[in-house]
Amino acid sequence: MNLKRNDDFLFTYDSYKSALIKENNLSYKGKSIILVFHKIFDGLNYSILALIFLLSFLSLNSQRRWTSFYSGLREMQTFNNNLIDYIAKTEEFYIDEIEKLDEFKKTTSKDLIYLFKNIKPKKNKLSKYLFDLQKGIEEGKYQRGNL
Repeated sequence: MNLKRNDDFLFTYDSYKSALIKENNLSYKGKSIILVFHKIFDGLNYSILALIFLLSFLSLNSQRRWTSFYSGLREMQTFNNNLIDYIAKTEEFYIDEIEKLDEFKKTTSKDLIYLFKNIKPKKNKLSKYLFDLQKGIEEGKYQRGNL
């Protein structure tokens, strides 16, 4: 028993030509022109499909590069914003300092107060104790008779 079917004839060029000629009453020449057009359109379809895939891969690659470029720009923008904030704070500090300088009065020689102060030399504790003892002895001369 032969279970194998012989369907190979459906995929051959000759069988396709004979099927077309049998179905339609067109001539063999008209059928061959149609087959050529079909092959041309198939080739165009395959080339367009390949072109679509190629351009999609190029598009994804350029999108990846643009994304990395854009993220770099965003990082630079945040860095610049932080830098601008820092510069603004520094300028504000210096402007406040300049305004404080304007608040102070410029002094003249008439504004100065001269203090006359006797400067006493510093004594250590032993000399101070001896000085107090000497003072006490001198004052004791006047108090001898009252004891």
